[in-house]
Amino acid sequence: MTVSLRGTREVKEKYQLFRLTGLLDAFSEPTFRKVIGKCVEEGPKQVVLDLSQIDFVDSSGLGALVQLAKQAQSAEGGLQIVTNARVTQTVKLVRLEKFLSLQPSVQAALDTIK
Repeated sequence: MTVSLRGTREVKEKYQLFRLTGLLDAFSEPTFRKVIGKCVEEGPKQVVLDLSQIDFVDSSGLGALVQLAKQAQSAEGGLQIVTNARVTQTVKLVRLEKFLSLQPSVQAALDTIK
């Protein structure tokens, strides 16, 4: 994606899984939003973002996550976010933990997909 954010995409019948590493910040956010947003449009509409290896998320990264969650919901899909302690703390700091579906593991996220 960018120098500061790298990832892989795995597409299955019912979902797509993105495993990301690096920084989700103002520098990487425009590319992140464009790439993941296009993938949500293409489907499948259930999306799992594995952010467990992300080192940092800033406000623009959080904004992108909110926008992607809304995009997935409006496409009759869903967004599950696998977090680590740092990402969870950042999300809770701005009180988005109820809106963003945070999961402790990829398997827990996959278990929520019907």
